[in-house]
Amino acid sequence: MTVTINNNALAALSEGILIVDKAKGSSSFKLVYILRKILGVKKIGHAGTLDPFATGVMVMLIGRNFTRLSDQFLSCDKEYVAEVFLGISTDTYDCEGTVTAQSPHIPSEIEVMDALAHFQGDVDQIPPMYSAKKQKGKKLYELARQGIEVERAPVRVNIQAEVLSYRYPYLQLRVQCSKGTYIRSLGHDLGAMLGCGAHLTNLRRTRSGTFTLADSIAEEDLVNQAPLPLLAII
Repeated sequence: MTVTINNNALAALSEGILIVDKAKGSSSFKLVYILRKILGVKKIGHAGTLDPFATGVMVMLIGRNFTRLSDQFLSCDKEYVAEVFLGISTDTYDCEGTVTAQSPHIPSEIEVMDALAHFQGDVDQIPPMYSAKKQKGKKLYELARQGIEVERAPVRVNIQAEVLSYRYPYLQLRVQCSKGTYIRSLGHDLGAMLGCGAHLTNLRRTRSGTFTLADSIAEEDLVNQAPLPLLAII
């Protein structure tokens, strides 16, 4: 259970959980930097990063008593709304990458639904090369930037995905998933199964564990709101 810390407690503690709606183009490092500057607290972490092009719920952990709980929050399931662009593949599996293939094939709605059925429940997913996942001590994206591609072991994840809308080339999905799921990989793998390729153009995290967008403060409002709406576990 969580409660909002009142002004007096905040002044005394400057610790707690802050739910931020990350802006497009920002990063977890930037959020940590901003919060350190505002709160004067050095020990700040988060419960799962988002790619720069993605937006939505970031669970920021303020103070040592909360950063030590990071594993507890990292293991929570998450929910996203993703926009998949069919017909074009990129090396990063998203809109920030280099185009690697294009296809004129336009999948029907039935084809999309049939393909998506293969990515429900427990599935084995191969992490993208452009990811922070480590292999032999090296982050995959460091190798990818050197033009090196290595074989990656599949990871068992749980996915529940549904189509929200489909107007070629845009396919919008709602995805609930377990820890370690790459929505970029889901979009890429779905495009491969459809025979047309695909990449993500938008990704918004709408929930992380029990925290939703309704609990969040917009990143651009951080510097203008004092005190910040920190939450505490009781």
